[in-house]
Amino acid sequence: MSGPICSGKSALVRQLTEKHHAEIIKTKELILKKAPKTKPARRALQLAGQRLDNADGGAWVGEALQRVVDISSKGQTPKGLYVVDSVRIPGQIAAIRKAYGAEVHHIHLTATPKELRRRYGCRQREEDETVGYDALKRNRTEREIEKLADIADVVVATDKCSEEAVLVRATALLNLYPRSNDALVDVLIGGQYGSEGKGNIVGHIAPEYDLLIRVGGPNAGHQVYAEPDPEKYYHLPSGTRRAPNAQLLLGPGAVIFPPKLLEEIAAHKISTDRLTIDAQAMIITDDDQKEEEKRFKSISSTAQGVGIASARKMTGRSAYKEKKAQFLAKDCPDLKPYIGNARKVIADAIVEGKRILLEGTQGTSLSLHHGQYPHVTTRDTTVSGCLADAGIAPSNVRKVIMVCRTYPIRVGGPSGEMAYELTMEDIHKRSGIPLDQLKRTETTTTTNRERRIAEFDWVQFKDSVQLNGPTDIALTFVDYFDFKNREAYRFEQLTPETISFVEEIERVSGRPVSLLSTDFNWRNIIDRRAW
Repeated sequence: MSGPICSGKSALVRQLTEKHHAEIIKTKELILKKAPKTKPARRALQLAGQRLDNADGGAWVGEALQRVVDISSKGQTPKGLYVVDSVRIPGQIAAIRKAYGAEVHHIHLTATPKELRRRYGCRQREEDETVGYDALKRNRTEREIEKLADIADVVVATDKCSEEAVLVRATALLNLYPRSNDALVDVLIGGQYGSEGKGNIVGHIAPEYDLLIRVGGPNAGHQVYAEPDPEKYYHLPSGTRRAPNAQLLLGPGAVIFPPKLLEEIAAHKISTDRLTIDAQAMIITDDDQKEEEKRFKSISSTAQGVGIASARKMTGRSAYKEKKAQFLAKDCPDLKPYIGNARKVIADAIVEGKRILLEGTQGTSLSLHHGQYPHVTTRDTTVSGCLADAGIAPSNVRKVIMVCRTYPIRVGGPSGEMAYELTMEDIHKRSGIPLDQLKRTETTTTTNRERRIAEFDWVQFKDSVQLNGPTDIALTFVDYFDFKNREAYRFEQLTPETISFVEEIERVSGRPVSLLSTDFNWRNIIDRRAW
C-alpha cells in the first residue's frame, strides 16, 4: 500500500484486518528494527527511512519483509494476506515484487491536497503533535509519493468514495471475490398450498449446509421430528438443531413478530453470534394482528399480522422518513444483538465457498401474484420471490427442491378452491391409517385448524414446475397411499402404486423425485439424490 499522509491507509488497514484477517507489517516498525536508535516520531522516521533507501535503493524493505514473513509462517510456505503499510519509493516496491512475484498487489490511495490538509488538521496522533502539515510535505520522499500512482495496480481517490468502497476495490484487487457466480445456494420451496412437509425435508438435508436462511413470516410453521415433541419453527430455519454448527439468517424480506421469535431463540438456545437478522426485516405489532383478524376472516387468513405489516412496509415510507413510525427490525431494542446485514453474510459465505440452504415458506399456489386471488398470501412464494426476499442472485443457485404432497391441503374454511376435494375418511380408507391419527396430523402448525384435503392436482403441479424450474422434487406423505410405505427404507420397497405415481411425477415434471418422506420419525426419508 502507498499514498500520501492522510490518504486513508490506516482505515483500509483496519478493514483488511477485520474483514480478511490480514497480517499488517508496518514499515515504521521495520525501520525501528533496522535502526533501533530512531525516535518513534514521524519526522525522525522519515529521515531514518530516507537514509536506508539511500543506502540500497529500497531493497532493505524486501529483505526485512521476508524475515518477518518467515517468522510468521514458521519457515513454511506463507499463507494468508500480508499488508505492507506502507511503501514509499519505487525501489521498495521492486524489492517486494522481486521477492514474491505475481502474488504482490499494489494499491495506491490518494486525495486532493485540500482534503489531505483538512484531514491532517482534524486527526490527533502523538507522532504528529510537533510537526505541521507543510513541514511534512517538504520531505523529499513525501513530495514524490504520488508518483507511485503511475506504477500501482489500482489507484483509489479516497475523497470520492467511502471507506467501504475502498475496501471493495482492494478486495477485488486481491482476488478475494469469486471471479464467477459460484452456485452454492440450494433453495427449498413448497409446490402446492403450504404444509407440504418442508420442515421434515429440511431437517434431513440441513447438516450438509454452513448457512441456513429463512424468509417469510410466522404465518407458516414448519415441523421437524424430535423426541419427546416435534421441533416447531415459525421464524428460524427448520434445520436449526439438526445443523448445530450452521449460521442462521433471517433475510430482509422476513416479517417478524418479536415475542414469538424471542421465544424460539430461547427454546433452541440460539446465541447472538449464530443468528443474524437483517436490519430491514419487518416487525409485526399486536395491532397488525388485530387488524388482520378483523379484515381477513373471510379468506381463512392465519391472522398473524404478516399481511398488514407487509402492507405497512410499502405504505409507511413517508411516516418512517419523518420518524413518525419505526417498524423495521433495527428499530426493535430486543432484536438489537442479532441485527446485521444479510447481503454481507451471504457474500462472505459465497466468498468462503460455504454451502447455503434457503428455505421458503407456504406454497407456490399461495403466491400473491400466481395464486388464486384473493385466496393468496401477501408475498411471492415462488423460488424467485424467495431469492428476492433473501437477497440472492439467481446465478448463485445450484439446486431448487420443490416439495409436494401426495394429497395437497389447504387451511380449513373458505381458503380457496382445490380440485377433487376429499375427506379424511377417504384417506383413512385408502391408506389404512387410523382416522384419529390423520385428524391429529392434519391440523395447522400455526393456528391449529383442521385442514382440507384433495386429490393430487396435475394441472397445479405442472404450473408450479413452470413457475419454479425445480431441479428436484421431494414427495411427502407417501404413507397416505398405503401405510405399508412407512416400512419402506429403499425405493423398491414402496408399494407398486406409489412407484407408479413417482414415475408419473417424473414424467410430467421432467425432474427426478430425489427425496420421499414415508412417515414422521427418525428414519422417514428415502434419499435418491445423486448430489
